[in-house]
Amino acid sequence: MAIEVRREDRVAVLTVNRLEALNALSSALLEELRSELTAIAQDASVGCLIITGAGDKAFIAGADIAEMATKTPLEARAYAELGQDCANLLETMRAPTIAAVNGYALGGGSEIALACDIRLCSENAVFGQPEVDLGIMPGWGATQRLARTTSLGFAKELIFTGRRVKADEALARGIAQHVLPLEELMPKALEIAHAIGAKSPVAIAYAKEATNRALAGDLATNYMVEADLFSILFSTEDAKEGLRAFTEKRPPEFKGR
Repeated sequence: MAIEVRREDRVAVLTVNRLEALNALSSALLEELRSELTAIAQDASVGCLIITGAGDKAFIAGADIAEMATKTPLEARAYAELGQDCANLLETMRAPTIAAVNGYALGGGSEIALACDIRLCSENAVFGQPEVDLGIMPGWGATQRLARTTSLGFAKELIFTGRRVKADEALARGIAQHVLPLEELMPKALEIAHAIGAKSPVAIAYAKEATNRALAGDLATNYMVEADLFSILFSTEDAKEGLRAFTEKRPPEFKGR
């Protein structure tokens, strides 16, 4: 299997392992990735997901260019929808998602990382949307997510020129939240993931749902949704436990309901 999933308590770690192709995503690999992400999204015991690439050279070097070269327009549309399905699962699943970017995150690899809630990268990480060099354009969400993660002008620059961005610039532009030596990347990702996993799953899920609306839709409506979700949480056992534990000066024991 080219997609490996392991568990550490409430943290799932998903590794794309196709070293011979720098973890590039073929249609078959995307199908496998979508299947694993769907299973994780439906697993209430997962409090946080980390996605990374095997080896120390690439997170995901992109889509499978050799395969793309043979596709008809209809096949290309199906390929785009498959990649978008994977990205949308990362963005919308209840559990927060962390991209641990260990090297190249180009094209589809960058798009998968952008779909995650938090991005950490190693000092050798490189982001980019080089699709125009092939006479095509991003198809797995970069035209939207890169603009919302950074700025419209910066997103257009990268997409129109195909320029690559190293770790320090990615940090400065908000593409990455942390830059670390390669050997510290996964320990830091696990540290953050375990911290998230220790919180109330329902509170985290509602917070993610509300925050995902921040750069889309009507601001007044988004405030109302935030207030709705905030108030609904007061009907949960986790909220009662968390508030009681604070007043009793003890750690809370969240149950996810």
